[in-house]
Amino acid sequence: MPAYRALERRFARLAALQDAAGILGWDAQTLMPEGAAGGRADQLAVLKGLAHDLLTGPETADGLAAAEDEAADEAAELGPWERANLREMRRAHIHAAAVPRDLVEASSRAVSRAEMTWREARRTADFALLAPDLAAVLRLQREIAAAKGAALGLAPYDALLDGYDPGMRRARIDPLFADLRAWLPDLVARARARQDAEAPALPLDGPFPVDLQRAIGLVLMEAAGFDFDRGRLDISLHPFCGGATDDVRITTRYDESDVTRALMGVLHETGHALYEQGRPAAFRHQPVGAARGMSLHESQSLIVEMQACRTAEFAGYLAPLLARTFGRDGGAWSAENLHRLYTRVEPGFIRVDADEATYPAHILLRYEIETAMIAGDLAVADLPGAFNDGLRDLLGLHVPNDRVGCLQDIHWPGGAWGYFPTYTLGALAAAQLFRAARGAEPGLLPALGRGDFTPLRTWLRHHVHAQGSLLETDALLEAATGRPLGTEDFRAHLEARYAPA
Repeated sequence: MPAYRALERRFARLAALQDAAGILGWDAQTLMPEGAAGGRADQLAVLKGLAHDLLTGPETADGLAAAEDEAADEAAELGPWERANLREMRRAHIHAAAVPRDLVEASSRAVSRAEMTWREARRTADFALLAPDLAAVLRLQREIAAAKGAALGLAPYDALLDGYDPGMRRARIDPLFADLRAWLPDLVARARARQDAEAPALPLDGPFPVDLQRAIGLVLMEAAGFDFDRGRLDISLHPFCGGATDDVRITTRYDESDVTRALMGVLHETGHALYEQGRPAAFRHQPVGAARGMSLHESQSLIVEMQACRTAEFAGYLAPLLARTFGRDGGAWSAENLHRLYTRVEPGFIRVDADEATYPAHILLRYEIETAMIAGDLAVADLPGAFNDGLRDLLGLHVPNDRVGCLQDIHWPGGAWGYFPTYTLGALAAAQLFRAARGAEPGLLPALGRGDFTPLRTWLRHHVHAQGSLLETDALLEAATGRPLGTEDFRAHLEARYAPA
């Protein structure tokens, strides 16, 4: 299989370029001085251009054709992983070859500018400051969407979505989201009525020094199974998981008046990191060894943060850890009170801080907006008004300024159009996976009560992490849970936790 083996070497080089860009991108959001932004934009553009050339060059195109001919031979010595790898190589090539190199570099530079502008615009709550750079990013994303759509035979938005979640289409998402719209408002109303009938949860009294918050975060990461020999924790304006294949970087942001946000941010990103650190070692520099799309990636962050770490059992482990670390005692620091704080349903402006019952509303809004903007039905200048109207209609909130409105997320200035729906698709998948894991591992919840993630992590490592991209998303979910992606388990989970009969 000489053609296939040559492709493996070529894609390993591509992975090295992508890893280098990943570390530079992490640095740009954590440590890089603002004055270096222009140079960093050029560096990333060059790296992405080189990666594009490597993926789209005639050697790759010819190698793919030759390797596929080899694979068609009945005597081909290709196992299921190699055949899946060839499939993923072809998919990556089609996506990349559809977009000219100059468009790749132009988009990279526009994103670097917009991300830096977004920081200042968010700080000052001044959308007008970001609007020109955001318009440039959107224009280029629409060009990319059109080019990919033509190559893939897809509508432009579906072409962008396919880059984040292979095989996912609006036709698949819309019925799922319509189902959520049908029953979620009533569930939220019942959950809030149940809360109102009880005595309010007691607030945790701060302040909470950042160094102590960080120390607890490191303890929780270690408990979850994060490998500190291949990763680290830092601070950024917007929490994320990035870095490189064997150097997984996660970030959070701290608020000395509220310890709960940063810790759940750490747990969320740790879920992403466990997926990255658990990918199949033999194929870690090959497409088949990559995570299987962002819906599954988001399922891994949410299964840790929401499904596992907001259980009463985990609160029993976390409450005394918090009390000891901050030198507090009293009813507010009890496991029962902490669990009530972490499972409180209350509409809020900030997506990343939303409870899991109201969170889907934030995604429904962003999904509607970005599909309209990619289609050309919503102008950049009209984004704040559309965002504010949507948040009012979905959650009854009146946005006071753009910092807590359309400027809160980095995704759009960062060029991540087609990404947002994967958050809620991930929540649906997380509910399915956690149900299956609990069924297979009866000791899972008691273990969480001891701060022991081993049963959950081991099950996920086998059924999700180590599978890489061997299977298509629905095939992986069916193998792990017995059914393709749906809303049933998510609804049952929310009903049991927030609005039991």
